[in-house]
Amino acid sequence: MSSPTPAPMQLSRRTLLATGAAAGLFALAQVALPSQAQAATTGAGRKPTITTLGPGIVQYSLMSGGRVGDIYYVGSRTLDPAGVVGVDLTSGKVAQQTTLETGYAIQALAADPDRNALYIGVLQKSEGAQANLYRWDLSAPNLPAAPIGRIGDRDVRDLSVAPDGTLFAVGGGSATAPALWQWSPATGSVTSLGIPDATATLARAVAATDAHAYFGAGSTLGGGGSTSRASLYAYDRAKGGFTDITPVRMLPDPSIRELAVLNGDLVVSTAGAAEPTKLAVLSTDDHSVRAIITSIGKTAKNFTAVGDTIYCANETGVLAWAPAAATLEQLDLGLLDLGEIWGLDARGGNLVAASGYGFLGEITTAGSTVQTIDLSAAGAPVSAQTCMGVAAGGGFAYVGGNGGIARHDLATGEVVNLLLPGEAKDAEVLDGVLYTGQYSGQGIWRYDPRSGAPITRVASFPSTQNRPLDTEWDASHGLLLVAAQADTEGGGSIWTYDPATGANTCTVNPIDDIQLVRAVAVADGVAYLGGDNAQKTGPRGTIVAWDPVSRTELWRLETGGANGIASLETQGRHLFALTLRGTLIVIDRPTRAIVHTADLRSICPGFSAMKAARGAVYAVSDSTLFRIDRRSFAVTVVVPEIDGGWYSGPHLNIDEDEAIYTLRGRDLVKVVDFPQS
Repeated sequence: MSSPTPAPMQLSRRTLLATGAAAGLFALAQVALPSQAQAATTGAGRKPTITTLGPGIVQYSLMSGGRVGDIYYVGSRTLDPAGVVGVDLTSGKVAQQTTLETGYAIQALAADPDRNALYIGVLQKSEGAQANLYRWDLSAPNLPAAPIGRIGDRDVRDLSVAPDGTLFAVGGGSATAPALWQWSPATGSVTSLGIPDATATLARAVAATDAHAYFGAGSTLGGGGSTSRASLYAYDRAKGGFTDITPVRMLPDPSIRELAVLNGDLVVSTAGAAEPTKLAVLSTDDHSVRAIITSIGKTAKNFTAVGDTIYCANETGVLAWAPAAATLEQLDLGLLDLGEIWGLDARGGNLVAASGYGFLGEITTAGSTVQTIDLSAAGAPVSAQTCMGVAAGGGFAYVGGNGGIARHDLATGEVVNLLLPGEAKDAEVLDGVLYTGQYSGQGIWRYDPRSGAPITRVASFPSTQNRPLDTEWDASHGLLLVAAQADTEGGGSIWTYDPATGANTCTVNPIDDIQLVRAVAVADGVAYLGGDNAQKTGPRGTIVAWDPVSRTELWRLETGGANGIASLETQGRHLFALTLRGTLIVIDRPTRAIVHTADLRSICPGFSAMKAARGAVYAVSDSTLFRIDRRSFAVTVVVPEIDGGWYSGPHLNIDEDEAIYTLRGRDLVKVVDFPQS
């Protein structure tokens, strides 16, 4: 479908750049000039030069927040080690902090003020025996949070403490459907109370009373196919057993997003997709629906109440809902841009929000700013994040993070953080201008460092097509191409954007109605789309030759079906594909035949990215940067054990001189290689 060109969305100048300590909310980081180039052996010929350009992106990144008295607790995201800081809202300084032994991010915090405890749940990179639940004794905050066990799901997405002190947890990320978990302070044991929805892919919401624990799930990640939609269950704590209490109006939405017990009632929201999210109030006695309303936007989370009014965060700020009056409004925050909100709490009649931009904002219930507290300036431990996409050109390299992009000046070494919503999953620099594919549902953003103008959204696409994965420039047609995934609906899309006119298109499910588009490459005006599948079963690994102007399929090739496509690139007459299990497939484009395969699992065990440069094809995996010869297809390791600190799969990109930019650890590196063929 074609999308009309939206009115440009832009961030205020104060949000765009930070210019030193006085910038308060915003970060300007200086790094040393590039270190002396280091050499790595890659076989015959000259050794490549490897120049370290400093950490990819540095800021205090967060994923959760909650208030206990005058202390606001914030859980970190993609920092090492993961930890929680407690900020004194009166002094504006970090008063308490702890680090954790496991996990890379903290999405779940739950306070038990009656027992002076804060419970912490972490996200983990892999399943194992490590703890993912912690308890921090707030009566002795100088002592570190102690591990108390693990839920069987890999990731803890939400926690809730019942009035009697029992902790409930939900999450996902494991091979099985998510369960409802309970930790008993009396026994110190973690137990599963069962899996109420066997077709759910993720549970992100839990709330508890003395009588019930409430479980909210759906198809937030890996949706589509036979996966469930929004599902809400009440677990009877005395008798055991689950009862489905999902409000009928919420059933079409992908998942339950948030639960909270406020003023004695259960407050519920869904995650929106094709439709806006829904908000509801249910009786905790008989679970009847007291009030329900269609919300504003696709997100409603972090419930709190001031009097009879319920406040929550959506993707653009804060909503105020008065169920009794059936009124709902978006607060006017003026110049205050909170970005993605990860915590919202009432305090003395005001509201305190934890912004994904790394600050706390206190506002009145009318939306006026009371104070802002930059977490870095307050004393939170700032360090290098894991990163998203990377791009280079026009004298700059760019690295995407959570809620921002770091702009590296390649001449001076200066690094400036540009703040914008979401995550730049991949990006390209075209004639000195940066274009990003922005998760989640943020479309394409544009930034010209020569103009002095803020970074601006220039194209929007259907909100269900929320996860851009790969960007590519089609020089023949003057189009930016973006491959995308639909997290909740299954399948995916291919986007086009014309920088000259602003025209854009989105073709949903160009491969089939199951496969997402994980990769895109282009040659001679033909785009090649690489298919994958978020489901455990079904087709995957299809490659489609696509006309991006007429938006029609030219031909397709099946690569075997066992593996999804991780990355694609063209060089000469050949199309190179890497699968998610490290198989290299080389296709002769004119004859549409597979002419070479190789098992590269030892250096490419999973996700990868590829770019053509200097007459060769370069690929990076989680572990290795390597080169594929365009004629013999021989593989040469360029940088072993590069072990890039990526958040959602490795990336690399090239500048005008065909130097390669990627990560080694959490550092941005520039690699100049000298292939022989």
